[in-house]
Amino acid sequence: MAEQAATGQQAKFVEGNLFRHITVMSLTNSVGLMAIFSVDLINMVYISWLGDPVKTAAAGYAGAVMFFTTSFAIGVAIAVSALVARAVGQGDLARARARATSGMVLGVGSGTVFAGLVWLFLPQIGALLGARDETLAQTVMFLRWYTLSQPLLLILIIGAAILRAHGDAQRSMMVTVWGAVALAAMDPVLILWADMGLKGAALAGGISRLAMAFFAVMPIMRHYGGFDRLRWADLRPDVRPLLGIAGPAILTQLATPVGQASVTRLVAGYGEAAVAGMAISGRLTPVAFGVIFAMSGAIGPIIGQNLGAGRIDRVRAAFRDSILFLAVVILVMSAVLFAVRAPIATLFHAEGMTRDLIYLFCGPLSLLFFFNGLIFIANATCNNLGAAYQSTLVNWGRHTLGTLPIALWLGGVWGPQGVLIGQALGGVIFGILGVWLAYRMILATPSRI
Repeated sequence: MAEQAATGQQAKFVEGNLFRHITVMSLTNSVGLMAIFSVDLINMVYISWLGDPVKTAAAGYAGAVMFFTTSFAIGVAIAVSALVARAVGQGDLARARARATSGMVLGVGSGTVFAGLVWLFLPQIGALLGARDETLAQTVMFLRWYTLSQPLLLILIIGAAILRAHGDAQRSMMVTVWGAVALAAMDPVLILWADMGLKGAALAGGISRLAMAFFAVMPIMRHYGGFDRLRWADLRPDVRPLLGIAGPAILTQLATPVGQASVTRLVAGYGEAAVAGMAISGRLTPVAFGVIFAMSGAIGPIIGQNLGAGRIDRVRAAFRDSILFLAVVILVMSAVLFAVRAPIATLFHAEGMTRDLIYLFCGPLSLLFFFNGLIFIANATCNNLGAAYQSTLVNWGRHTLGTLPIALWLGGVWGPQGVLIGQALGGVIFGILGVWLAYRMILATPSRI
């Protein structure tokens, strides 16, 4: 029964309207992403209502560290999704299941070790970001609790990636929807009613991750044959291809939190109000542009299946249509953000510098997110075409050469606003470069048609 269900999903992206596939996959995936990010945003609202700028700033510093550990998990998931989708496109469902098993075991194992190292050095990491005194203590306390649930995060992200590789957008979406429901229920209880503050937020996050891990694994067990019995003889052949994509993909993903951490450190010099404004803007970004984040995960399986079927013409068309879809979403959401910028700032009780930074994000900076979206598309394309190293180079270039010099220069001219403007401008050059490199890779890939 599971094999029959999986056969029904096989190669579903190698026929039909590609723009429709991209739209459906992105929108359905974004429902789940925006659900969890919306509740994370509400989480920040609850923390801001505590009336303690130290806790709000601590949540901002913690967000930079959580971004770091989550990016590792996303890098592993990219590799698993690419290999499973390629096997599905080739019609080899047994191979797809074997790769899903290997990816889950290797990903959870390596990710847990990575999270353990982060947990040990949290005080040093927090201080490196610019947190001091009570703010540092609150940041470390929150992360000590939250990082304990990192293995659950790995399971849910890899599980959702496996579902997307089979083209199962609906069940992948529901993974994060149920997590959002759990977090929405626990946040007010633990943060406000139980008066646990940041510790309550961390515990609520752990409960939410547990729910998402459950709803990620169960559909794989029921509809796609589950996982193979683990044996080293079966695991070993998949180590090299997984590492071949996962290694560069992890390095690629880690570039973003490293760049964000650098910006956080620069903004920290302007006080806790500036850090709070940056933190709120950071929580608004995935909510406003959840469709774009979802598209970066949706286009990978579409390209992977068409690559497996030898349809390079459809890979090229998917690449083009995804850029068109990106432009439409950016224009619509930027207009919405600009229209509601005042209510958003009021919701967070933002004043002074914090309010100024929220207004800046809801204006020109949101339009410049188009170029970050180009990088997402280019990276997903290169990862699935076997050129993950290009994604690594583009992402690290964007978050080092494309961020720090401009952010430092404009920060000296306009303060924290200049830092954020400089960070956004760095995406323009590398977004265009990433698209050019990805398109060259598509043209160089032979077709079997």
